[in-house]
Amino acid sequence: MNATHTGLLAGLILGATGAIGGFGAFLVALVLGLVGLVVGRVLDGELDLNAVLGRGRDR
Repeated sequence: MNATHTGLLAGLILGATGAIGGFGAFLVALVLGLVGLVVGRVLDGELDLNAVLGRGRDR
C-alpha cells in the first residue's frame, strides 16, 4: 500500500468517525477522502502542487 492509498484510507476513516449518519456524514467522508488522496499523491510525487497552483513558472 503506497502513500496515496494510505492517505485515502485515513481520510475516509476520519470522515466516517467524525460524522456518523446521514447524507452530511457521506459528504464529510467524501471531502476528507479527497483531501487524503491529494496529500497521498503529493507524498508519492505523483502530483506537483506548483503546477496546479501556477507557481514556479518564469515570468
